[in-house]
Amino acid sequence: MTEAIMLVGGKGTRLRPLTTHTPKPMLPVAGVPFIAHQLARAAAAGVTRVVLATSYLAEVFEDHFQDGTPYGIELVYLTEREPLGTGGAIRNAASGLTCGPDEPVLVFNGDILSGVDIAALRDGHVAAGADVTLHLTRVEDPRAFGLVPTDGNGRVLEFLEKPETPEQIVTDQINAGCYVFTRSVIDRIPAGREVSVERETFPELLATGALLRGVVDTSYWLDLGTPAAFVRGSADLVLGKVDSPAVPGPTGDALLLPGSTVHPGSVLSGGTVISEGAVVEAGAIVEGSVILPGAVIGPDTLVKDSIVGAYATIGDRTALDGAVIGDGAIVEADNELPSGIRIACGTLLPVGAVRTSAGPGGCPAGTSAAAAVHGPKVSAQR
Repeated sequence: MTEAIMLVGGKGTRLRPLTTHTPKPMLPVAGVPFIAHQLARAAAAGVTRVVLATSYLAEVFEDHFQDGTPYGIELVYLTEREPLGTGGAIRNAASGLTCGPDEPVLVFNGDILSGVDIAALRDGHVAAGADVTLHLTRVEDPRAFGLVPTDGNGRVLEFLEKPETPEQIVTDQINAGCYVFTRSVIDRIPAGREVSVERETFPELLATGALLRGVVDTSYWLDLGTPAAFVRGSADLVLGKVDSPAVPGPTGDALLLPGSTVHPGSVLSGGTVISEGAVVEAGAIVEGSVILPGAVIGPDTLVKDSIVGAYATIGDRTALDGAVIGDGAIVEADNELPSGIRIACGTLLPVGAVRTSAGPGGCPAGTSAAAAVHGPKVSAQR
């Protein structure tokens, strides 16, 4: 298995504003674009050529990765002009493959962080003579996922929609977003139209008697589709909870990229990443967070489980807890931003504008307004 297709066309709307100018798979995770981790793991399993199935902000991928030479892998770019769904994207990308009809092809999503053994997935696929091999993982609460039950030999029995009642939860196994296809099976997917691999391709293959093999792997798995998951995945890579050859430094409490400036009086922990050109000033506490290039974390701030966008500024004594700050935003001093809040790119948040506790009072606008309300009244003239 020397060739692969990586699906990187999604808009990443759940990660806005981070994905306003950057495709989700290109967001920095543990110091490098996320798909750099996937490319490195694919290369370690023997893959030498990857077709990137792009769509949203497609030019960003090629501008960064070029032909893939720095990553030791050949990259080919094929862009969807119209949305084609998962199956349609795979079929569209197949025109960039060079392997024969009986050879295995790795297909994986550009937003899944996983520790699955790709080489073992391939070897089992070939040994079983499977048409498709699916990586499956187990989750505690499968209600948000489609279910994939298998028999005792690992043969996929059916593909079930998200369960709506407890009785419909017949397994805790879900599709983990990584497959090995026999090339000829990809060529059977209809070309030029939208196709869902989960709702159309796989069920149709089962109906024709094809061998779909499910491999349950309980190693690390995380969908990076939300800000909380994005931060967690980056931190877990830095902490060494999941391995990646692409992490640009030793594992530990924090990863400081070249060109970053961190005051010795600050505290970094929890798998924090301080990107190139970013500044962390005295007294700041940064825990389990991602600080993107050029951002400034002011004195005596607290940044926990948060993402601070490129060239954003966090003012003195401000606290972030599970917040997302867009590129170029300015959060002035004495703000307290609670979990789940998102500040749009380029926003200016004034001093003390958002607080979850009583804070210092007084601002020019507030003083003027108070004077208008509480100042001397002028009697109305008849």
